[in-house]
Amino acid sequence: MLHSRVRKPGRSTPEAPSPPARGLSSSEAARRLSQYGPNILPRPLPKPILLQLGEQMFHFFAMMLWVAGGLAILAGMPQLGVAIFVVIILNGIFAFIQEYRAEHAAERLHEMLPRKALVIRDGTPTEINADDLVVGDLVILQSGDRISADVALLEVHNCTIDTSVLTGESVPSAAKLGETAFAGTFVVEGEAKASVTSTGMATRLAHIAQLTRAGRRPRSPLAMELHRVVRVIAVLAMSIGAFFFLLAVLIGIRFSEGFLFAIGVTVALVPEGLLPTVTLSLAMGAQRMARREALVRRLESVETLGSTTFICTDKTGTLTLNQMSVVDVWTPAGTARIENRGYDPTHRVEIDPDLEKIVQEVGLVAVRASNGRAVFKEGRWMALGDPTEAALDVLARRLGIDPDEDIRLRPTSRKFPFDPQRRRMSIVADNRLYLKGAPDAVLPYCKNNEGAGAALTRMAATGLRVIAVAARRLEADAIHKSAEELEKDLVLLGLVGMQDPPRLGVDKAIASCRLAQVRVAMVTGDHPETARAIARQIGLLGPEQVVIEGHNLPSDDSQLADLIDQDGIVISRISPEDKLRIARALQSRGHVVAMTGDGVNDGPALEKADIGIAMGRSGTDVAREAADLVLLDDNFATIVAAIEEGRATFANVRRFLTYHLTDNIAELTPFVLWALSGGTIPLALGVLQVLSLDIGTDLLPAVALGAEAPHVHHLQQPPHGKHLLDKGLLFRAFAVLGLTESCVEMSAFFLALVGMGWRLGSPFPSGSKLAMASGAAFSAVVIGQLGNAFACRTESKWPGALGWTTNRLLIFAVTVELLMLFAFLEFEPLARILGQAPPNRAGFIAALFAAPAVLLADSLHKCWRNSG
Repeated sequence: MLHSRVRKPGRSTPEAPSPPARGLSSSEAARRLSQYGPNILPRPLPKPILLQLGEQMFHFFAMMLWVAGGLAILAGMPQLGVAIFVVIILNGIFAFIQEYRAEHAAERLHEMLPRKALVIRDGTPTEINADDLVVGDLVILQSGDRISADVALLEVHNCTIDTSVLTGESVPSAAKLGETAFAGTFVVEGEAKASVTSTGMATRLAHIAQLTRAGRRPRSPLAMELHRVVRVIAVLAMSIGAFFFLLAVLIGIRFSEGFLFAIGVTVALVPEGLLPTVTLSLAMGAQRMARREALVRRLESVETLGSTTFICTDKTGTLTLNQMSVVDVWTPAGTARIENRGYDPTHRVEIDPDLEKIVQEVGLVAVRASNGRAVFKEGRWMALGDPTEAALDVLARRLGIDPDEDIRLRPTSRKFPFDPQRRRMSIVADNRLYLKGAPDAVLPYCKNNEGAGAALTRMAATGLRVIAVAARRLEADAIHKSAEELEKDLVLLGLVGMQDPPRLGVDKAIASCRLAQVRVAMVTGDHPETARAIARQIGLLGPEQVVIEGHNLPSDDSQLADLIDQDGIVISRISPEDKLRIARALQSRGHVVAMTGDGVNDGPALEKADIGIAMGRSGTDVAREAADLVLLDDNFATIVAAIEEGRATFANVRRFLTYHLTDNIAELTPFVLWALSGGTIPLALGVLQVLSLDIGTDLLPAVALGAEAPHVHHLQQPPHGKHLLDKGLLFRAFAVLGLTESCVEMSAFFLALVGMGWRLGSPFPSGSKLAMASGAAFSAVVIGQLGNAFACRTESKWPGALGWTTNRLLIFAVTVELLMLFAFLEFEPLARILGQAPPNRAGFIAALFAAPAVLLADSLHKCWRNSG
């Protein structure tokens, strides 16, 4: 919608008096440009690279690791401290690279304002860079031009303007003298002259962009959950460390040695590989999404999508193709149904032969009384000019009519352009009047409109946009008469019903959302009946058939939340402020809200939503800047695919978290036995062995679990809506997997000692014999983690049901893990640093049972849980 009166310019620009017919002089334009600056939207200053890198190095979990590494060095374990620091730095660099690449990939999409504008300078039409427009410039606007600044319309010639980027309204608005046309909109038809009233930051476009940037992005569910997990792990690690310190003092160990020992235990319990694995999992999820036409701008958004419980989606271009298409042609002789093909004119229409010539005449008259055309550009068919007229051009060509050839044979002798008051357009060619227009502006002038009323009602009820097509023969002397005299005594040829067709597969995507228990609402600036019809066609409209116009929404936020918190609701004629309120209202009900948008007006809502989704093809730079996810194909079905990937990522984080915690139990068990025995039982694993397990052998399988592809059941279950770290996960990791692995670990340790002659009650050996027993325990943990990695691929099924080789990265990871086990045992300098040696036969055979024991215990646990 255009503004009904001229806007005053912002403070940064001068008042704009009516420009002279010659426009500004070059010198005056240069002076104003120097004084008030270029006509650009300042982009937010990018965050310094060092600051971005620092954020990845010094968040809470990283700080905990920095402290742990420092304490390790103070405790006389420099190797441990340095290893922890290396992990922090590598993870920080990796996370920074992923975020930096995503941001720069999105920045390449930015292109909102045009590069050129046609102005009158020094009395001469001149094409200039749009950045050089100044207040007071006299601008010439033509069909297809994007408006580069806020302008007051001084002359209007059958001009219509597409304001969808600001209002969401897909139907172009008729421009009127004295109105303001805003930057970012574009001229669909006709031409106009206008005076620039505001440029740059004083435009309405800039105002909405500032509103967008003023919003504060909510923390993602993953960020909050990781904070919780880190807090729990930190408390547990420090508590256990404190416990062992007190215990060491009580059993007579020197205070300083007990303190160093406690620090080692605490450091050993910190899962150093957690953050790298989380980051890698998110990055892999983002890469999979990119292959499915979804560009992730912020890594945490990958998981947020999996948490989504409510999608507020636009209609035009997301649920539909953003292409008007003729689907219904009524004639007095009958009705022809036309298959949706968008703007592609190459598919011939198949209709009843008895109706073919009549429908062809409807198509010919309609396209002759039009200016818009369908053109093939940038690898696809698109509208040039008015989308409605482009659809009529497509209809004619699909009926076998060549409009260009007909114009050559019967050139236009007179033309009466579309006028907002007449609401119709006509031409005269070969002593015949061709006319099309709004039904209520055409039918009263037709002699044969019987039955048209019923047909019009039927079409309107299905949300079609209806055009009436008529014609008449003219006398030779009638050619000089006015439009009012000629446009009467018409013969109605037919009614043409058209719609913006739904995208293929969007109905299945809506059904998938319902299966996944994700609610969907259509939030659009379009007409309610059009929105209702599309919602019904794609299966979105809920059982209550609720369609609300924006001006009828309750002003009270709690009442608004009660009203809109339902699946399948349609909200039409929406404003940018309404979108913001809708996002807040749904969030107040505990929903994780995904909001789609492509226009400048959508920016604030995209910023406020938990997951903002912008259009890559049709979207504006403001929308893309505010969004977390950019749909490269503008397709709603891609959102559903992204949700599936998000849920898979959440499941992957739980997989490797289970894997890490299981390892921690096995690592802690030797310290517990040492403590319970009052120091009598020697440590089966030392602190450096624990660290080598965490970042040496366990990291790659954890990463492979983070790369697990989505399983079929991910969209067949409700949004996880649960903690990463819950009772079920802790029980499985501690009481099932961890306990089994610990039992085999200690069995291998003691059997290795027995194999070397040790007997119960006799003193424990030391030196090389103890190193061999420790090697057996170390081997048992690594081999147990091999079985654990496969067990953790699924929380409910036997891993063989997924196929043992379907995760190829996991096969590679366990192979590398076995090679590293060999190196840790057989490379003598490294083994000596760790305090271990290759195990004897008894210890090694016992260690081999770790993997099957873990898989057996896991299978029994799953059977028990599934039976319950």
